[in-house]
Amino acid sequence: MVELRLDELAARMNGRILQGDPARVFGRFGIDSRLTMPGELFFAIRARRDGHDFIPEAATRGAGGAVTSREVPPPGEDFALIRVDDTVAALERLARTSLAGQSVKVVGITGSVGKTTTKEFTASLLSRRFAVLKSEGNFNNNLGLALSILRLEPAHEVAVLEMGTSGFGEILALTRVAPPDVAVITNVNPVHLEFLHDVEGVARAKKEILEGTRETGFAVLNADDPMVLKIGRDWPGRRLTFGLGPDADVQAASVRRLGQDGMAFELRCRGEKAEVRPAFFYEEYVYNLLAAVGACAALGVPFEVIIAGIYGLRPLARRGGIVRLALGIRLVDDSYNSNPRALEAALRGLAALPAGRRVAILGDMLELGEREKEYHLAAGRQLVESGWDVLVAVGTLGALIAEGARAAGMDARRISVFQSAGAAAPEAAALVREGDLVLVKGSRGIHMEQIADRLTADFKET
Repeated sequence: MVELRLDELAARMNGRILQGDPARVFGRFGIDSRLTMPGELFFAIRARRDGHDFIPEAATRGAGGAVTSREVPPPGEDFALIRVDDTVAALERLARTSLAGQSVKVVGITGSVGKTTTKEFTASLLSRRFAVLKSEGNFNNNLGLALSILRLEPAHEVAVLEMGTSGFGEILALTRVAPPDVAVITNVNPVHLEFLHDVEGVARAKKEILEGTRETGFAVLNADDPMVLKIGRDWPGRRLTFGLGPDADVQAASVRRLGQDGMAFELRCRGEKAEVRPAFFYEEYVYNLLAAVGACAALGVPFEVIIAGIYGLRPLARRGGIVRLALGIRLVDDSYNSNPRALEAALRGLAALPAGRRVAILGDMLELGEREKEYHLAAGRQLVESGWDVLVAVGTLGALIAEGARAAGMDARRISVFQSAGAAAPEAAALVREGDLVLVKGSRGIHMEQIADRLTADFKET
């Protein structure tokens, strides 16, 4: 990780030392007082709550100093204090200068769906050839990206960084901190419409990653997504495309579903090909894998090294992996998040799996703007068209999914509606039967994980 003296830190952040030994070295940095590690330099960020109010708590947990933008009483004589104009800008400057001081290739990944999975797949495959740093979890905003960069070790050769947005200008700001050598755009779908207005707005926001990519860099683009191709049309640098179509540079050909064994296809990349059988059930995961392969190819990873790494890839926790429970029940815990495209993919991708009944437990999809009713009604129709047997709808918008399912012909006796995940959890557990395939999916704000956890607890294999 980055290790700098207090005076070096102050200089990089355009700050001044108010208290502390200028020679004291810091190598850990944080913004959450609850997670403070001993010896950490705490950044007092003003957001919904003012981080300055939590400096005493950070000190109690072992922080050795803080970066502030206003006067605060020092919690101890040995506690270091650096004063800056803006603590967020100071954190970004520190990350930017730290990255610039190392010869690290940056892979920036954005898109509407699958950013985190693509990031994880990319980091896993690249790690077979390089020492890789990856952003943790879904640390994809300016604070998370900066903190990820500050974990760089001298041995790191590649940094794989997720770059998210809910508004215009945010991705471009991330690229100013970490200009990509490889920019990956997974797809453009109707998400964050509350802030980006329409799919064209989503596309403009995602295009910012190309605007911030190095001139010598690669663009890795989804060849099957017309909006991605549109925003990549003016990219003057090198490019690789990925998709299921024959014109993609990285292609999945002859995709076949193998039931409970996942999927199989022929992976083709720049004239080389191999049969692969990843443990995926969603077609979207195939695209995530192809994007990761494209990033690896852009950085010169040999094809045989990529192939060897594919077999260890698995869906992330709460993102579509199958949990096998008692009584032959299979739970697909996809409770981390939801949007129209991802839900449609889940309903279609899982419908082919054998099951006694297919039970969909679906919650609100948030931040869809003026078209939220339309998208939820459509989800209900898709559920019926895909052959699902039972629907448990959760939330105010979830009730619209139920409405759409009834309109598409689902028997009302097979539909239940609840206002919250907490209310639905015990009832859903009582509804599930032996041999059921159960999908749990909804936006993070609905807390659908409560239902997945209740099912896991009630039907735990003994």
